Amino acid sequence: MLDQLIKLVEQNAGDAIVRNQAVPDKFNNAAIQDVAQQIFSGLQGQVGAGNFQQITSMFNGGAGSLSSNPMVTQIVSGIAGNLASKFGVSPQAAQSIAGSLIPQVMNQFVNKTNDPNDNDFDLQSMLQSFGGNSDLGSILGKVTGGSSSQGSGDLGGMLGKILG
Repeated sequence: MLDQLIKLVEQNAGDAIVRNQAVPDKFNNAAIQDVAQQIFSGLQGQVGAGNFQQITSMFNGGAGSLSSNPMVTQIVSGIAGNLASKFGVSPQAAQSIAGSLIPQVMNQFVNKTNDPNDNDFDLQSMLQSFGGNSDLGSILGKVTGGSSSQGSGDLGGMLGKILG
């Protein structure tokens, strides 16, 4: 999952990082890697905190604008801090970079997760990746308000219950 995130960040980092005078060229690759890692860690932290319904809602379009989503806002803040502290980017420039790049990357991440023709991104694999070796069926069963036996059914049906 992290490799796919790195590719997404690379695809979107042209103006935000690579061609941005605020980011020293020698840090471009490291900054891209760090941004992807921070997105991954931020979502992993949300799974660890038990925010499954918010994550599944966000990845199914139920969270509204990603730029105002509290989870995305928290990730943007962390990335801005890292850009400033690790790569010598001014705090204002770091906030601007993160504020424009992260919603764009997250939007594509959500779109790819919802694309049945894109096998690199699917919600079940993503949650498993973010949640370590946790039992996804049990987790989703809890989110839907059912037992863990409900969690072993069709993912789409369970997500329908979450969003319904």
